[in-house]
Amino acid sequence: MLLTTIGRQTGRRWTVPLLYLRDGRNIVCVGSKGGMDHHPLWYRNLEANPEAEVEIGTEVVHVRARTATDAERAELWPKLVAMYRDYADYQQRTTRIIPVVILSPC
Repeated sequence: MLLTTIGRQTGRRWTVPLLYLRDGRNIVCVGSKGGMDHHPLWYRNLEANPEAEVEIGTEVVHVRARTATDAERAELWPKLVAMYRDYADYQQRTTRIIPVVILSPC
């Protein structure tokens, strides 16, 4: 998918390609940044402004982002790792809790 956020400092639109998982109507993605010790910029943009746009194929959806609760993350994380097993390695590389982001259609 392509995720477009608004830069928290620049106010410009920024688009990044991300892996995703469907969870009902929601779209779930991971702020892994390859296991680095800081969050990706797109995640920090969503913290500042949770309104975003997702493009999957020809479908464009306006979404509102939020970080999964601990309980939601516990449920979603195994599914995400099953989809892309490197996420488990990324979590082992860092002391930060890699955020799981839930994007809900507006």
